[in-house]
Amino acid sequence: MAPPPPSAANVSQPVIDSLSARPLPDTDQPDTNQPDTVTQPLAVVSEKLPWRHTFISLKVPNFRIFAIGHFIAVIAIWMQRIAQDWMVLQLSGSVTAVGITVALQFMPSLFLGPWGGMIADRFAKRKILIICQSAAAVLAALLAVLSLSGRVEVWHVYVIALALGFVTVLDQPARQVFVNELVGPKYLRNAISVNSTTFQLGGLIGPALAGVLLTAVGAGWAFAANAVACCSTVAMLLILRKDQLHLSQPTPRKKGMLREGLNYALSKPTIYWPWLMAGFVAVFAMSLPVLLAAFADHVYDAGAGGYGLLNAMVALGALMGAVASTRRRQLRLRSVVTSAGLYGLMLCVSSLMPSMVWFSVTMVLAGFWCLMFLTAANQMVQTSSNMSIRGRVMSLYLVVLIGGQAIGGPMMGWLAEHFGPHLAVLISGGVPAIAAAVVAVVLARKSSLHLKVDLRDRRRVLRIVQETQPA
Repeated sequence: MAPPPPSAANVSQPVIDSLSARPLPDTDQPDTNQPDTVTQPLAVVSEKLPWRHTFISLKVPNFRIFAIGHFIAVIAIWMQRIAQDWMVLQLSGSVTAVGITVALQFMPSLFLGPWGGMIADRFAKRKILIICQSAAAVLAALLAVLSLSGRVEVWHVYVIALALGFVTVLDQPARQVFVNELVGPKYLRNAISVNSTTFQLGGLIGPALAGVLLTAVGAGWAFAANAVACCSTVAMLLILRKDQLHLSQPTPRKKGMLREGLNYALSKPTIYWPWLMAGFVAVFAMSLPVLLAAFADHVYDAGAGGYGLLNAMVALGALMGAVASTRRRQLRLRSVVTSAGLYGLMLCVSSLMPSMVWFSVTMVLAGFWCLMFLTAANQMVQTSSNMSIRGRVMSLYLVVLIGGQAIGGPMMGWLAEHFGPHLAVLISGGVPAIAAAVVAVVLARKSSLHLKVDLRDRRRVLRIVQETQPA
């Protein structure tokens, strides 16, 4: 059985975010054939969360099993990604080629992502994940054999990256929605943050291990490790207790399902504003590994170990951001926009750093704000969606987030190769930072907000307040 919900004494009455324009949803409400566009607001924690509740969703046995398998898989997939990017760079000598690899892996989501969300709404998410992870294991094993046999060429990596992209089309929306089936609505926000923490902890360990393997034995063993990890994920999915899952009824097939999901999302500011910010961040600032490869190889001459270290620094900051997100007391649009802006600002600052040490420090800060943005946006989009349509909404969100990287990967690689890594990372951060500033102004004007300075209040000298209309 799932653990009891937090005490009512620790949860205030629901509060509508002044930047949301509409309230957030009540995920406990039953699904309907016509998903609602006006739903109940999200409860806001009024007291500081006890440290023992930071990862409270892990009390759910099924989610604990899933999280263990996910953690192992994340370490391995980070190892494969770092090894794959570095191997392409060494085989081709081109940063643009690394960007093309990223683009091929994400391109299918750009065109087929909504279809994957429709499949997630119509079929059992657990079965979809088992099929996808089995396919990923086969692809990783194939890449390992090619690499260890010394026969691997750049086009081999391109083809396997593209095939893995097709797997991602089905895997990602099903994985996003499956979290709710593991923990239920009470622990959904915490579970999303725990997943992010797990991903970033794996991102801290994986690149470091990849750097060691690349230096010691080559990329092939990193691919082999990922194949084994995918198999372990399948095993974890098979041992989950079906009777403890919060299963949702599959949505019957009908005409216009994708259009319904798009119209539903566009009717909610708490969905389309995070979408918009995710688009700017994904296209310009989510291809950071491509830029880090350029800095490690062309600027600092740090080799594979340096590349792994820079990725680990980003993951360290992201890990801190993921933990901080589990303790977030309020979920607001301003949090989404501010985090995106600060992430962009940190990338801009990194372009001015004089040494690899200071560059690494800014990467920690960039990783922190990147994860604060991603978890806030993910939580807001998921909790703003009725369960009957959540798969399609999340797939459209992932089209923006993942598909944007398909565009941004080769673009940032080309900029780094032809105009230098410093200018590329400045553009990478500058565009999202400017976009966040513009969106913040638009939202403030829509909600009649303004910045108030109060020198008498030492705790909140600056605060955002809403103008009151005269009676």
